[in-house]
Amino acid sequence: MSNAKYNRVVLKLSGEALAGQDGFGINPAIIKSIAEQVKEIAELDVEVAVVVGGGNIWRGKIGSEMGMDRTTADYMGMLATVMNSLALQDSLENLGIETRVQTSIEMRQVAEPYIRRKAVRHLEKKRVVIFAAGTGNPYFSTDTTAALRAAEIEADVILMAKNNVDGVYNADPRKDESAVKYDNLSYLDVLKEGLEVMDSTASSLCMDNDIPLIVFSITEQGNIKRAVMGETIGTTVRGK
Repeated sequence: MSNAKYNRVVLKLSGEALAGQDGFGINPAIIKSIAEQVKEIAELDVEVAVVVGGGNIWRGKIGSEMGMDRTTADYMGMLATVMNSLALQDSLENLGIETRVQTSIEMRQVAEPYIRRKAVRHLEKKRVVIFAAGTGNPYFSTDTTAALRAAEIEADVILMAKNNVDGVYNADPRKDESAVKYDNLSYLDVLKEGLEVMDSTASSLCMDNDIPLIVFSITEQGNIKRAVMGETIGTTVRGK
């Protein structure tokens, strides 16, 4: 019987986390490591949903710098998340974990369309569900997607896995050696202090729905399991 603290989780992965030190594309060793960590918690009977970013392939900011229309750039970013989701699905299924990709933009030859009730049913059957293509709308980040999907499927927590930092700091620890790491925060603190945890839309959505968030490093093997088991790692952000 599982002693996990959380029964249903949303794992938020940045696209950059899949690139590792390469900075671009998908690093095979990294995505295999992530898949192995997801398998660890899936085998504890934890229901796992995943939201993946697309920054390792395309960022809307790049489009803006090119003078591209924001909506077009954002849709390209959504397609990048689909590529990452399919890659993660393949890695998980190679490990014997049944996985479904659901997309907010309909592309039936590639993946299922997002249907909330169907997603919940997959989770109840202990399938990993990967939510791709963001919310299906421009101007919304994959952070907001994670918050929205967590609210919709009534997840117990959002696990935000980072590849370059082990929690939330009051300054960028890579640039400021005096940066202080927070163990616990409220969403109001995040919004008031302008901390770069997730964008303000996502933070407000999590706060309004009282969804806790754990920010931790993905680079240390086993951290996802530690978070699910309730060990104190990274930074915990709560609504109240």
